[in-house]
Amino acid sequence: MPLIPPFAAGLTLGAIFFGGLWWTIRKGFSSPRPAMLFLSSAVLRMGIVVTGFYFVSNGQWQRIVACLVGFITARLTVTWLTRDKQKEDHHAPES
Repeated sequence: MPLIPPFAAGLTLGAIFFGGLWWTIRKGFSSPRPAMLFLSSAVLRMGIVVTGFYFVSNGQWQRIVACLVGFITARLTVTWLTRDKQKEDHHAPES
């Protein structure tokens, strides 16, 4: 039971990181300054994740592992959800 909060924090951090990556890629190609968008997004996402892992760990490796498992679970979930969205976009008729 004490590892459920770090796992949930990992899920949240993963959703922020990979959801932000997905959003950045979708918006980046139509941006007037894509390099700035990609760079600032990467720095912001990494900063949030590293800070989150630092505070969640509380100096205990078990908490880091639980957080990492949540983070990877979020990655798999976001990948699965965006893959379905990508298929819908490709099957939509062009206007």
